[in-house]
Amino acid sequence: MQKRTLGNSGLQVSALGLGCMGMSFSYGVPKDRGEMIALLRAAVERGVTFFDTAEVYGPYTNEDLLGEALEPVRDQVVIATKFGFNITPDGKPGSHGVNSHPEHIQTVVEGSLRRLRTDVIDLYYQHRVDPAVPIEEVAGAVRDLIVAGKVRHFGLSEAGAATIRRAHAVQPVAALQNEYSLWWRKPEREIVPLLEELGIGLVPYSPLGKGFLTGAMDDKTPLAANDFRSTLPRFTAEARKANQAVVDLLASIGTKLGATPAQVALAWLLAQKPWIAPIPGTTKLHRLEENLAAVSLELSADDLAQITQAADQITIVGDRYPEHIERMTGL
Repeated sequence: MQKRTLGNSGLQVSALGLGCMGMSFSYGVPKDRGEMIALLRAAVERGVTFFDTAEVYGPYTNEDLLGEALEPVRDQVVIATKFGFNITPDGKPGSHGVNSHPEHIQTVVEGSLRRLRTDVIDLYYQHRVDPAVPIEEVAGAVRDLIVAGKVRHFGLSEAGAATIRRAHAVQPVAALQNEYSLWWRKPEREIVPLLEELGIGLVPYSPLGKGFLTGAMDDKTPLAANDFRSTLPRFTAEARKANQAVVDLLASIGTKLGATPAQVALAWLLAQKPWIAPIPGTTKLHRLEENLAAVSLELSADDLAQITQAADQITIVGDRYPEHIERMTGL
C-alpha cells in the first residue's frame, strides 16, 4: 500500500483509508460486530493504516468497535475521530446540535480515548463548525490536548476557507475532511487552493458518492427508511436517473482500463493532489479489495483530462443534503 503525508503535518497514512461510519450508523441496521472486526483487521492486513470514526456514529458504538478491532495493532494504525455534537443522555442518535465549547471538548475526549482503547488520538477533527464558539477557542482547546499528549493532530470537517485560516493560525490544521468526489467538486473552487497554500491535507469522505458512483445502484434501487440516503435530495429516484451519466462516464473509462467505476473514481481523486487521502467506506471484504486496487490504477494525463472535461459537462441533479444539514457546513 502506498503512503501519503497529510500536508505539512508529517502525519503519514495509507493512500486510501477506511471510513467506518457505515458499519454502525446511517446505512440501515448496524452490521454484525464480529464480521466488522474481522473486516477491520483484514484491512490492516492489506496495508490500510488510516481509520475514520466519530463519537456520534452510533453514537459511541463505532468508536467502541474500532477500539476492539484495532487494539492488537494500535501501533501500526492512525485513528481519526471527531467531536462537536451534543449527544442526549440516553445516547439516542439524532439532531443533537453542535457543541464545540472548550470544556465540552475536554470532557468528550476522555470518552473517545476510553472507547478507542488508546492513550492518544492521532487526528481529532471538529465534526462541524459551531457558530456559537470562535474557532480560535476550538483550536486552542485542541492545542491544549496536544500539549497534554491526548491528541497528536488537529483536523476540521466541512469548514469554510476563513474558518480554516483562522484555526490554522492558532493550532496548525493537519487535515480537512470534506466531501469530495466526481459528483461533488465544490471544494476545488476555494478549499483545495487554500489547503495547498497552508500545507493542509485533504481527506475526502464519500469519495464514491455514498455508494452511487460504484454503479451498484440506479433509480430503481429501493432505499430503506432507516437508510439516511432516503432523506437526501440527490438520492431521489429522479435525481439518481439523471445522475447516472456520471456512473456511465466512469464505466466507459473503466472498460478501457480494465477497472470498475469505483476504481476509476478513486484513482481520479488520488491523482488530483499527492496530499489527498480518500476514506471510502464499506462493510464487505470484496468491496474493500476492489477499492484498494484503485491505488495501483494508473490514469494517464489524457485519461484525467477526458474524465474531468466530461464531468464538467454533466449537471448533477439534487442537493447533497437537506437544507438544515447543509447549513451546518461552511462551504
